[in-house]
Amino acid sequence: MSARSNMPPSTRASPMIGRILFLCVPKGAPFDLFDTRKKINNIKLYVKRVFIMDNCEEFIPEYLGFIKGVVDSDDLPLNISREMLQQNKILKVIRKNSVKKSIEMFNEIAENKEDYNKFYDAFSKNIKLGIHEDSQNGTKLADLLRHYSTKSGDEMTSLKDYVTRMKEGQKYIYYITGESKKAVENSSFLEKLKRKGYDVLFMVDAIDTCCVTIEGV
Repeated sequence: MSARSNMPPSTRASPMIGRILFLCVPKGAPFDLFDTRKKINNIKLYVKRVFIMDNCEEFIPEYLGFIKGVVDSDDLPLNISREMLQQNKILKVIRKNSVKKSIEMFNEIAENKEDYNKFYDAFSKNIKLGIHEDSQNGTKLADLLRHYSTKSGDEMTSLKDYVTRMKEGQKYIYYITGESKKAVENSSFLEKLKRKGYDVLFMVDAIDTCCVTIEGV
């Protein structure tokens, strides 16, 4: 089940054996999204419909800390403690499904360009951190990345779209790094590639270069 609201707003309920996982993307990033002093407090745990605890950061990796959700399990005891939860094998299953369903939500949002632009503006750093930290899902997250390029104008492009526009005979994907789109698009280093008709990706976020290998550039 999925639903949309203003932006980018997607929700996903995922029934599993003895468990229900309900996740949603907030409309925008909180001002303290990357405040390391703040604990994740967006996932709440219920057992047999009885509220047990909130602040369940164990259920989702840190880079997805903006995701809000509810886990309702029939497999856990009502008196489970945080220490017991950390040692329970169900935790790994819930965490794995949380990541899977989150990425599915992001791909659903990406089907609407306007919604995705808003989502990406708010949470692109989280996706990039995920590529750096989550090797198991790095390739799937890399598909969600967007960059400006010499031929994309005011629109950002995915690597997949870049590849479809590659000039015949072009063997490599080209990119340039810098502090801002304005700084790199006027760089003299681009002139030779422009004359050849090659498209060049702009990587203007400090973490972009950490994503290069996984993204396939």
